[in-house]
Amino acid sequence: MNNVTVKQMQPLINISMLVAVLIGIYFTTWVNYLFFHVLAEGFSIIVAFSLFMIAWNSKKYISNPYLLFIGVSYLFIAFIDLLHTLSYKGMPIFTDYDYYANQLWVGARYLESMTLLLAFIFLRRGTAPKSNIVFAVYAVVTALFIASVFYWKVFPVCFVDGQGLTPFKKVSEYIICAILMAAIFLLRQNRGKFESKVYQLLLWSIICTIISELAFTFYISNYGFSNLLGHYFKILSFLLIYEAIIKTGIEKPFELIFLDLDRTNKKLNYEIEIRKKIQIEKEELIKKLKHALDEIKTLQGILPICSHCKMIRDDQGYWKQIEQYIHEHSDAKFSHGICPDCLEEHYPEVSARMKKNG
Repeated sequence: MNNVTVKQMQPLINISMLVAVLIGIYFTTWVNYLFFHVLAEGFSIIVAFSLFMIAWNSKKYISNPYLLFIGVSYLFIAFIDLLHTLSYKGMPIFTDYDYYANQLWVGARYLESMTLLLAFIFLRRGTAPKSNIVFAVYAVVTALFIASVFYWKVFPVCFVDGQGLTPFKKVSEYIICAILMAAIFLLRQNRGKFESKVYQLLLWSIICTIISELAFTFYISNYGFSNLLGHYFKILSFLLIYEAIIKTGIEKPFELIFLDLDRTNKKLNYEIEIRKKIQIEKEELIKKLKHALDEIKTLQGILPICSHCKMIRDDQGYWKQIEQYIHEHSDAKFSHGICPDCLEEHYPEVSARMKKNG
């Protein structure tokens, strides 16, 4: 009874712990906002890197192209988010410009949203992407983006001190939200290819990402409330990804990695049962046909029949009337009448009267 109660209370316990952790993280902003930022971004980086590790080391067995594609690509999203964290205003690493972090954020979210959208191309085709090619393409794209920010310095400015977000940053956030909405639409269209719980968690993860992006269209300070709210929803988004893929992949790997294989096996087992049933029915039909054939062969054989009384001798040596013998060896039934010749021979008066009456 106690075990049942604890199991029923587990969701409430988990939610309470999550709320406590989020409140605890908020209090870190009173001490140092950079510390809060490192915690928030660090969690998402760890989740993204873990997702890559699961996908990369299971690529030979993963039959879900969606999982494999986003698993490989999230390594590069994690790397850009790491640079975003290290370049945040106040961090003593990239000191030549205070707002690299804003540019890196936009680049990472573009990469993340496009990844969630493009993954459905492979899912709908039913063909797994070549992981090495995906890795190489994302490596090139990531390198070019980082070079545009730090080396060539041609990536559009996203934040102006004292003014806030630039039009490019705001428009980009709305475009990213539109891409994520398209990803939600495709996710719903393909919900049958995901385990039910994984589907729900992925759906809410994308929704939280959209809310996070919208929150990042309002702040005028990197330390403002809107910025804080955006990071909270990013934490929730990656927490849901953790629950959907990483935790499920560790606790129930067959439900995640081998979902399609499991469904195929169930389908094959069902077909085997149907074929067994059909085979049994066929065998029964064959037995009935053989029995009928045996009966037909008995009647087609040489029958010893008396040339005078027309009685037939059976296999046991008994003489039987022809009607009785045929009835015992077939489903035929007899009704007795009299032919015109016998009628004239045995009942001449009746025959004459019938001929006279025409």
